[in-house]
Amino acid sequence: MTKVISLSDDAYNMLKDLKEEGESFSDVVRRIVKKKQNLLDFAGCWKGDKEELDMIEKKIYEDRKKTKPREIRL
Repeated sequence: MTKVISLSDDAYNMLKDLKEEGESFSDVVRRIVKKKQNLLDFAGCWKGDKEELDMIEKKIYEDRKKTKPREIRL
């Protein structure tokens, strides 16, 4: 079943800009309004081995050391 909705020109253009190749407008709406999942929903999902996980954690730690902390202004 389809429904007809009205959009202002600017809202239509914003939606059109988000549309990817091969994607319908319905697909775009579904993609942008879908419920975000809680990060904890993914806990325990890792299927890789311990060695691979250790390598990823090491890379994350190294990258974090390279970034400067944000300055907090009160």
